[in-house]
Amino acid sequence: MPHAPAPTTVTSIASQSDADAFYALNEEWISRLFSLEEADRAVLSDPFGHIVAAGGDVLVARAPGSGTVLGCIALLAHPDAVFELAKMAVAPAAQGRGIGRRLVAAAVERAHALGARRLFLGTNSKLAPALHLYEDAGFVRIPRDRLPVADYYARADILMELA
Repeated sequence: MPHAPAPTTVTSIASQSDADAFYALNEEWISRLFSLEEADRAVLSDPFGHIVAAGGDVLVARAPGSGTVLGCIALLAHPDAVFELAKMAVAPAAQGRGIGRRLVAAAVERAHALGARRLFLGTNSKLAPALHLYEDAGFVRIPRDRLPVADYYARADILMELA
């Protein structure tokens, strides 16, 4: 009787190679569908300095056995225990395997562990699979005036927070 493959593991970013994978995975989809903004470059170039040192985290999903990074998601810390779910990406060859769902669940759990009182995200209507994933995880749409930050990505035409 064949046994199921080992599950993908999700851990906090731990090395420069994890940071490089975080950059590459996000650059791929953002550049393909939109354009990489200066804010993207800053965060993606130095996730340890821009995200982790600021009280957030980057989670990476690793392939069983090889440890290859297949996906990632960031938790950006904002004042007043507000966290933003951002920069979720899954390698094109690994999509459709539940990795995004696992990353979102792990990020919500990690946000609670970090003391989040509010968790929000911005996405785009072009990203239907991601939108469906966020809704399944309990995120609901909010108007721009409910956004807990002032400046936000131009490409984000759908704003959500965890209900």
